[in-house]
Amino acid sequence: MIGRFVVGLGVSLALAAGTALADDVSGVWLRESGASKVRFAPCGGAICGTLVWIKEGTVTPAKVGQRLFSGMKPTGPNAWAGSYSNPDDGKTYDAKMTLSGGTLTTAGCAFGGVICRSSTWTRN
Repeated sequence: MIGRFVVGLGVSLALAAGTALADDVSGVWLRESGASKVRFAPCGGAICGTLVWIKEGTVTPAKVGQRLFSGMKPTGPNAWAGSYSNPDDGKTYDAKMTLSGGTLTTAGCAFGGVICRSSTWTRN
């Protein structure tokens, strides 16, 4: 009886820890250039990133409300992979992101990850 309780408690704690890790990336993040902010939040069993602010005077085809990151699923501790829709060229790329403290690094990759372009974000 005690063994089942301990196992059940262990499973509950593991699930809670997994949820906490997945939630760490949620929130609004400011791009290193200071030109835009993206809100990362759960969506359909993954994490998605939606453009919520563009600095006035910034020339870009991007629109507030546009989903830039989609289907970002955990690939390890503080790491996710999914898709990135680039508003500049209208193409969708494989994406990955990693969280380290208050810094989020995202990368959009082409040709199977041979060519990647990354951005750094800070929690806003």
